[in-house]
Amino acid sequence: MTPDPAALRIVVVPGLGLDARSWAPVAEVLDVPVEVRPLPGYGMRAARGTDLSPSALGRRLGEELRDGPPAVLVGHSSGCQVAAHAASAAGGAVVGLVLVGPTTDPRAGGWAALVRRWLRTAVHEDPRQVPGLARQYARTGLGSMRRGMDAARRDDLRATLDDLRLPVLAVRGPQDRICPQDWAERLAPWCLTLTGGGHLVPCTHGPELGGVLTRFAADVAPR
Repeated sequence: MTPDPAALRIVVVPGLGLDARSWAPVAEVLDVPVEVRPLPGYGMRAARGTDLSPSALGRRLGEELRDGPPAVLVGHSSGCQVAAHAASAAGGAVVGLVLVGPTTDPRAGGWAALVRRWLRTAVHEDPRQVPGLARQYARTGLGSMRRGMDAARRDDLRATLDDLRLPVLAVRGPQDRICPQDWAERLAPWCLTLTGGGHLVPCTHGPELGGVLTRFAADVAPR
């Protein structure tokens, strides 16, 4: 069953440093309205002193979602941590949560381990993505990204999800070392590995990820 576009929307928190351009390959295959919400560190340059913790950013987004139609909330990478806090703050306005390549596995919470996992994943990414990523990172600012990652690595995603009472799906690429299979399985009762891709599956495997979101939205949409 296809969800009624008037009764449901998909709201996306992009990954650290990324903006709506990273989700264009997904949005163009969806019939449900898609709203990519940039936040400080996540597509927006953060002003000095801005609290970039996932909890603070999530509360900000969750309060905005309260006054709108039901939403499936989707996060990518450390945006998953923001999305989980937003789902908690939004109350009944969020009817489902999708975590795409969720961070931060506590086994890789230190900077050295994070860099090793990133490097092991980067070799499997499509190099044609580099110019677009560079433009998005420049817009957000490397300083904002560093501060955002430092805050995200201290956030306990599992604890946030434990307090949620709504459907949660984890999605990852098979070459994603930042989000290994066993970590995704710890986070969500439903976990799906796509047929290809690393950590940047919204950019590289948009149609396949779009199909996953369409099916999930149909399952959780208000009838």
